[in-house]
Amino acid sequence: MTRIQKIILAILSTIALGLSIGVGYEGLQVYRFWASHPLGAPLPTSAYTPISLPPTWTALPYTPVPPVSSTPLCGGPRVMNILLIGSDTRGTSYTYGLADVTRVVRVDFVKPSVTMLDFPRDLWVKIPYIASHLNGQDHEKLNQAYLYGNPGDGFHYWDDPSAGPGLLALTLNINFNVHVDHYIAVNMKTFVKMVDAVGGIDVTFKEPVALSHNPNLQAGIHHLNGTEALEVARNRVDGVFSRGDYQNAILCALHKKLTGPQVITQIPDLINAFQGSVQTDLSPQVMAQLACLGTQLPRENIALYNFPEDLFTGARTHDPVFGKDVFIWKVDFNILQNYVAEFQAGTWPDDPSDQPASNPTTSLCQ
Repeated sequence: MTRIQKIILAILSTIALGLSIGVGYEGLQVYRFWASHPLGAPLPTSAYTPISLPPTWTALPYTPVPPVSSTPLCGGPRVMNILLIGSDTRGTSYTYGLADVTRVVRVDFVKPSVTMLDFPRDLWVKIPYIASHLNGQDHEKLNQAYLYGNPGDGFHYWDDPSAGPGLLALTLNINFNVHVDHYIAVNMKTFVKMVDAVGGIDVTFKEPVALSHNPNLQAGIHHLNGTEALEVARNRVDGVFSRGDYQNAILCALHKKLTGPQVITQIPDLINAFQGSVQTDLSPQVMAQLACLGTQLPRENIALYNFPEDLFTGARTHDPVFGKDVFIWKVDFNILQNYVAEFQAGTWPDDPSDQPASNPTTSLCQ
């Protein structure tokens, strides 16, 4: 196996855990001797130098998780936050595409547990470094931050090597006080290849997938190929919150498939699926820690969270970039910041009765 194949396989294993899907620890043991250098540009550790933010763009403070007495497993930190991005690369029109999926994955090496928080793509947010390129326009949808930060396509609106993932991480920090340690970005075509490489997934639908006439997307237990899984994951007919539930079902099914013994025979196809299709700053050392944790992670300790739907109100705002009104979600960012703080502290939410809206949606991979 070549070095690039080993790197891609290690990335694959880590993405699997980042998506709440563990790949067997044995498959990564042979790569533990690698150096700890990241495979991509790391996120800046200071105020995203060398470019300094204007006075009004002060990154929100992050309160670390209080120390506990237990020792982290697998030599990892107590907690690691990974920004997981699913981009909607469309043929030759975009090199990287928009951030169609934006989730923050909290990996707890002490409990152990993996929790994921979904951010709706249509949030109208401040994005730093874009105003000078867009005639003073400093707001856009959240999913635009990834596109504007990446090279190519005539964008690349900031110069940090972390590119689109870095600008999206900074945007989440400025608006919602999200703290990110690492990032992984995968395009949707790769997602399709990944599902096909493992021979498809089995999903149970309580109701038919909205407006789908595909017999495999009706109520009941069905075996889906990659294209069908992507169709489910991107279905927004009933809104983005319903789409979040669809994605949770797909991710849990993928987790179950990739923790099965048959995955070993599918490694060559999985390597081909990911070759040249990922952005990440993870090092082989961190990947080994995550893969090790995957062997000690009970399925009931994997939880996927969505913000309460009734916090959000659909609206339209004029977007000078596109010269037209666009759909956005109106929401009190202070409330979202409170939820983010509890998510990052591992207390989601500590007392639901204290929240001004109904309880957030929680999905468990059983």
